[in-house]
Amino acid sequence: MSGRVVVLGGSGFLGSHLCDQLLARGDEVVCVDDLSTGRIANVAHLDERPDFTFIEADVSMGIPVDGPVTAVCNLASPASPPDYLALPLETLAVGSEGTRHGLELAARHGARFLMASTSEVYGDPEVHPQAESYWGRVNPIGPRSVYDEAKRFAEAITMAHHRTLGTDVAIVRIFNTYGPRLRPDDGRVVSNFLLQAMRGEPLTVYGDGSQTRSLCYVEDEVRGLIALLDSDLVGPVNIGNPDEYTVLQLAQTVIAQLNSASVIEHRPLPTDDPTRRRPDITVARGELGWEPTTSLEDGLARTAAYLATDAGLTLGS
Repeated sequence: MSGRVVVLGGSGFLGSHLCDQLLARGDEVVCVDDLSTGRIANVAHLDERPDFTFIEADVSMGIPVDGPVTAVCNLASPASPPDYLALPLETLAVGSEGTRHGLELAARHGARFLMASTSEVYGDPEVHPQAESYWGRVNPIGPRSVYDEAKRFAEAITMAHHRTLGTDVAIVRIFNTYGPRLRPDDGRVVSNFLLQAMRGEPLTVYGDGSQTRSLCYVEDEVRGLIALLDSDLVGPVNIGNPDEYTVLQLAQTVIAQLNSASVIEHRPLPTDDPTRRRPDITVARGELGWEPTTSLEDGLARTAAYLATDAGLTLGS
C-alpha cells in the first residue's frame, strides 16, 4: 500500500536516491532539507511530479509538514568528514533536536520512523566484523565526535521514544556508501580517488593505507533502507557491503580501472580515523532477505561517469 513519506535530508546524496525509489514504488514523498550539504539539483528532476513536495527547512528548528504522514525517514545530517567538521554545532543540533522533531512528527501521526544511523557509532572498533550487538569504541571529545555522538544520541532518543511512547521505530546503521550524486567536493574516499585519478593528480592515501573500508553502492543501500522501513524490525540493523578493501587497494583499483597515470601519495592519518570497518549483515540477510549485489567495479564505473559530468571532466583524459 502506498503512503506519504517524509524524507528529512531528502536532497542529499543518499536521501535523494531514497526519494526516487519511494516514488517509483508509488509513495508520495515530502522532501525536507536546509540545503546546507544537500543539493537542489539532486531532486530537480522531481519538481514537476504531483506526488513530490520539496520544503526548505532546518529540521533542528522544526518540521513544517502538514497533512497525513505514514513514515518519516531521518537522513538529515552532514555525513562526510569535511562537512561535519566544518559544521560541528549544526551536526550535533540535527542529530539531537532534528531527530526529536522527526520522532514527534511520526508519533503524532502513528507513523513509522526510520533513523539513519551510521557505522561511525562503532568508532575505531576492537571487534571485527562489527555486529549490531557491539557497543563501539568512540572518542567522545575527539573532532569526529560531533558526528559519532550525534548519531549515538539519535539512536538513544529513538529507543527512548519507542520504549516510553510506543513510537514505531527502526534504526539502520549505514556503512560507507558511494554512487552518483556524491558531490565533487564531498571529501569521501571514493569521490576523492575518482576525481584525482581523472585529473591525473596523486591519490591521497592517509597513513600506510592498511586501514579498511567496506563500500556499498547506493542502489543496494537504498534497497536495504526500504526493506527495513517495510519490516517490523526495530534494530539496529547494519546495512552495508561486507566486502572489505584496504584504502590502498581501493586507490590501486581506481587507478587501474580508469587507466590513470596518477601515483599514490601518502599523508598523515587524521585524528581518530578508524582502522577497520566491515559490517556483519547476518541480521539483514536473515530478517530482511537483503544483501548487496553491485560489484565494486560496476559501482565505481557508474560513479566515475557521474562525477566526470558533474565536474566537467572527460573519462580517460
